[in-house]
Amino acid sequence: MFNSANFSSIATDAKGVIQIFNVGAERMLGYAAAEMINTITPADISDPQELISRARALSSELATPIEPGFEALVFKASRGIEDIYELTYIRKDGTRFPAVVSVTALRDAAGVIIGYLLIGTDNTARKLVEEEQKKSDQRLRDQQFYTRSLIESNIDALMAIDPKGIITDVNKQAEALTGCTRDELIGAPFKDCFTDPVRAEAGINRVLSETSVTDYELTARARDGKQTVVSYNATTYYDRNRTLQGVFAAARDITESKRVEGELQRARSDAESASRTKSDFLASMSHEIRTPMNAIMGIADLLAKTQLTPEQDKYVQIFRRSGDNLLNLINDILDLSKVEASQLDLEQIGFSLKDHLEKVVEMVAPRAHEKGLTLVCAIAPGVSNDLVGDPTRLRQVLLNLLGNAIKFTPSGTVTLNVEPNGDGPGPTFLRFTVADTGIGIPEEKLGRVFERFTQADSSTTRRFGGSGLGLTISRRLVELMGGGIWVESVVDKGSVFGFSVPFEVWSETDRPAALPVGVGAETQLPALRILLAEDSPDNCTIALAYLEDTPYRVDVAENGAIACQMFKTGQYDLVLMDRQMPAMDGLTATRTIRAWEKSQDRPAIPIIALTASALKGDRETCLAAGCTAYLTKPIKQEVLLRAIRDFSTPSPGPSPLLDDATARTRRRLAERTPAYLRNCRQNVIDMDSALDRSDFEAVTIIGHNLRGSGGGFGFQAITDIGAGLEAAAGKSDRAASRKWVVELSRYLDRTETVF
Repeated sequence: MFNSANFSSIATDAKGVIQIFNVGAERMLGYAAAEMINTITPADISDPQELISRARALSSELATPIEPGFEALVFKASRGIEDIYELTYIRKDGTRFPAVVSVTALRDAAGVIIGYLLIGTDNTARKLVEEEQKKSDQRLRDQQFYTRSLIESNIDALMAIDPKGIITDVNKQAEALTGCTRDELIGAPFKDCFTDPVRAEAGINRVLSETSVTDYELTARARDGKQTVVSYNATTYYDRNRTLQGVFAAARDITESKRVEGELQRARSDAESASRTKSDFLASMSHEIRTPMNAIMGIADLLAKTQLTPEQDKYVQIFRRSGDNLLNLINDILDLSKVEASQLDLEQIGFSLKDHLEKVVEMVAPRAHEKGLTLVCAIAPGVSNDLVGDPTRLRQVLLNLLGNAIKFTPSGTVTLNVEPNGDGPGPTFLRFTVADTGIGIPEEKLGRVFERFTQADSSTTRRFGGSGLGLTISRRLVELMGGGIWVESVVDKGSVFGFSVPFEVWSETDRPAALPVGVGAETQLPALRILLAEDSPDNCTIALAYLEDTPYRVDVAENGAIACQMFKTGQYDLVLMDRQMPAMDGLTATRTIRAWEKSQDRPAIPIIALTASALKGDRETCLAAGCTAYLTKPIKQEVLLRAIRDFSTPSPGPSPLLDDATARTRRRLAERTPAYLRNCRQNVIDMDSALDRSDFEAVTIIGHNLRGSGGGFGFQAITDIGAGLEAAAGKSDRAASRKWVVELSRYLDRTETVF
């Protein structure tokens, strides 16, 4: 059923004057029939410009002049030609709408035209549809152009392949890759474009079964023979009915990236090799330097506690300071190397901030008091005391900053403040500041103070000493802990070094049973029974001398196996465990002891590892084996005593005070020297026998012990010979080992005559 408002019927006389104007015309055009009949022609309600255009077109088509009025509307009908055309009607209110008009001539019985019938249909809806279709077609053409432009502008070679593996479309990059035109490629098998057709076909089949592949490598072969390594990413595609249409694949030329990857791999391999060499060198140097340093500094500390003349005491103090400086330099270089090689890992353990700061201040206080400086430490209200972090690295940074402040402050005050960092992202970001009233730093030099081997003024190196590594290491450690460090300074007014780092709060549930609080010089030491596992005679002598004037009872085991036997039969409060020993090393012995304790349902006794190694993983290895703590040689007396104090769990009871060592220590070392030399002579015999039976392991162990013991008794040559023996036997070099054994025998011949 059609709406009558969409159709109009207009009948005119022969001259075109409207005689009939039906209801549909009234509704369509907005005029009443009375307004139109015998008044106007249909041309008066039509677009004038369209009438002119129609008259011009008909005049040209029919080769007859036609007036642009009613004649143009009915001319064809007047000639008996069926005429249907489009024009624009104008409603009474002035609005326009498109119409399709069918014109028929009305004739009398004699065939004379007596009028015309114009039936009009509102064409608005169709026009809208046509216009929308045009727009849709244009959008489709635009989309196709856009899609094609996108495909062609892609840096990858793109191909569409049907499910049978036949190429259906490509872009220009695919043409360049294969050396073929688009027309040549469309319809060709995809697999024929590659050096390995089987792999190429397998790739398409894999996409069809898995819907996609990623980074599928193939080697494309162009028409001229050029080969290009490409990486394919491909996926299946479907029509709107989810019917599989094929595979869409994108290939990227990775020839250059493969070359760069190869170079990077070689560079990485070279870097790793260099890093291993560096680590091996550092490990060797650490052990080589620390072992004799242990004896040198130990003897210096013991000597300082004897009765000396003022001049002798001055020389000994120079000796001790030089040893300290050398050890600090070794530690700085090792730490910097570990940080730069990303070999330094942070701990996350609970600790008391107050106790930690007290120990830090205690360590720097003697130097400050020597210079007459006031040393102040303040913790702001609201700062949590129980924290989780790396207290060792925090202490290292604080000691560096406080040490520098004391070093560069001739008089006045050095202050350490701790407060919450309001600018930090969390409530446990703490700000540490070390302020002094020292010489200050020029503004133009502030940017360089954290560079390695750098001090603000080169003259300070001569005046105050130092390697210039402390602040560099401090910056690296602070950054490693997730914080930042800065400095403010005014020349001759002083400096403020500050850093902020995050910590977690140490909750009560995570806190282990508290260790006994350390004692000071004025507090009585508890009686302890200690097992010392140490194969080096000089290290035994020094350790025993360190502990001689304490209430500690020390038993010595020459290797790990003996230590395990003694531990099982004795009642020990603490074990000092050397890491490198014959028969059974310290780590194996520690694991054996821990296993025995567990089987006997006994509590774990503290085991402190003693080692000359100080590189990445050494500490973790010791702790993983079951050690409670880890000390690096050379070990100072106060460090050893503090470790024993902090990690022991003695029975309560009074004990003598720790006072200065007496001359007994010096006499003890002298008394043991002849026996030591006789033992070295026996070592010569043992090594000759071992070399006769090619037992290089025995020679290596003896050489290692000689290297660690000679310097402790004042025989540096024996230390050097021991190092040579250890190296030669480690390489199973019989000739070189014999040479060093002979050298040791000759040296003993010359030395034993003195004793």
